[in-house]
Amino acid sequence: MTIKDVERAERTVWAETDGDVTTILLDRPAKLNALTPEMLDGLEAALRTAAASDARVVVLRGAGPKAFCVGADINRFSSLTPVAMWREWTARGHRVFDLLASLRQPTVAVVHGVAAGGGLELALACDFRIVTADARLSLPEVFLGTVPGWGGTERLTELVGRARTKQIVLAREQLDGPTASAWGLATACLAPDAAEAAVADLVDRLCAGSPIAVQLAKQLIDAAADGAPSRVLETIAGGLTAATEDLAEGVRAFHERRAPHFHGR
Repeated sequence: MTIKDVERAERTVWAETDGDVTTILLDRPAKLNALTPEMLDGLEAALRTAAASDARVVVLRGAGPKAFCVGADINRFSSLTPVAMWREWTARGHRVFDLLASLRQPTVAVVHGVAAGGGLELALACDFRIVTADARLSLPEVFLGTVPGWGGTERLTELVGRARTKQIVLAREQLDGPTASAWGLATACLAPDAAEAAVADLVDRLCAGSPIAVQLAKQLIDAAADGAPSRVLETIAGGLTAATEDLAEGVRAFHERRAPHFHGR
């Protein structure tokens, strides 16, 4: 196992790789993992490292028992000029969160405690969200006199629909874990002592598939959600998988009645 302190994050973002899994940790628990510009830069560096690696799954966590992430550090953005807010804050967050959303590897957010504002938006940029039953999820920005700024209105609407997004954003509805699961925001909701087993099971299932096929399938699903025609992209992607060693291994394993051993080639 290797642990690397991500550059420019001042030890508040860590990336850890163990086998096929890269874990990224927001490590500012005294401030409930509130995001600073330096943390966004550190997160971006960690994501770019993961994108260039052979990792099959990326897991995102928040340090400390109280919060996954409470969002943007108010003290850092409240004094910005309008131009600085646009150039240095909102645009930077969109760039980093879009990078997370577009990673070729599946991504899993492990959400406990508070996930508010940009913290919830960060989880929304992941493919899967394992949420503890005692989690509290919200987008409370209008109570500060602003609006969600890092993709929350778009990604939340995709998951729960327009009416429920308005309930969360305009009426500041705070969701607990079971409600988040019932509304389709959470992939799974579990008691805190059961969440880690669920994360491990999900990661194992994601790693068991051919990494090429899993990553292509993720891109196909995202493209279809954006309106791209599956009849074109699935044909191209299927042709690509036909040339891989993974497909040959999958067919052999099927005939030999055993689990396949994929190598991403």
